[in-house]
Amino acid sequence: MKLKGIIPPMITPLQDADTLDIAGLERLIENMINGGVHGVFALGTTGEGPCLSYRLKAEVINQVCRIVDQRIPVLISVTDTASVESISLSKQAANAGADAVVIGTPYYFSIGQTELIEHIEKIVPQLALPVMLYNIPAFMKTWFEIETLRRLSGLDRILGVKDSCGDMGYYEELCGLSSERPDWSFFIGPEEKMMATIPLGGSGGVNGGANVFPKLFVGAYEAAVAEDTLRIAKYQRQIELFGNIYNCGRYDSRFVKATKCAASLQGLCLDTMAEPFQSFNLEDRERVNAILESLTLEAL
Repeated sequence: MKLKGIIPPMITPLQDADTLDIAGLERLIENMINGGVHGVFALGTTGEGPCLSYRLKAEVINQVCRIVDQRIPVLISVTDTASVESISLSKQAANAGADAVVIGTPYYFSIGQTELIEHIEKIVPQLALPVMLYNIPAFMKTWFEIETLRRLSGLDRILGVKDSCGDMGYYEELCGLSSERPDWSFFIGPEEKMMATIPLGGSGGVNGGANVFPKLFVGAYEAAVAEDTLRIAKYQRQIELFGNIYNCGRYDSRFVKATKCAASLQGLCLDTMAEPFQSFNLEDRERVNAILESLTLEAL
């Protein structure tokens, strides 16, 4: 399975801290599929995965797979502090009909690269689906260093890497691993950098804004693949304008809050956050709304 294109890291619509907003989830998924996305990624950072109960994670997995109904690939984050829980989630994902799982470096305790290699070599064969590795050191403490990934390239069940560190030098080195694994996909998280990664050998973006405006990010990806400089410039301006929503709020959680707020303002779902987080206050909500209203929508 060679993944490419725009695979949004789904927000998790909630009615309250432990109750899934199923109607909102249906609207959200249909919005993304109608917008042309190439897959969906549930229970990641944007999906507040670490904050959700295992019961709720299982419900999200089942409902996402039911709603998508094999129309596009479904990826499920199984990153956890306990390997047995990652393995259990992967089995639930496989039983529900997901296509792949995503796993990051272990978090809370720091881990060295030798330990990381041993961990991934041990857990990947036990996961029930093909695996995308997830590099997000801001939350995990530990990077997947390039040499570590080169060592791990011998594991044939790995599909590639999703990188959210934002270092373009690192990303270019990452794409260089295609000489050893031409079947690998390389995705980037930071939205404003997505189009710049395509000439480097990137496969697309796992971009949170595609929850809300999927046509914007799909169009941007297609423009980058086509090397259409005029469309690239137009989409880049709009993506950067949309990205101003992430400057609203004061805390590290603001990018998730902003995405949920934007989705609620578009009538897709509620903006209820998983505990311990709270939704944006009225002032920040109005700031997000003003940014959305300022977008030039003819390209969307």
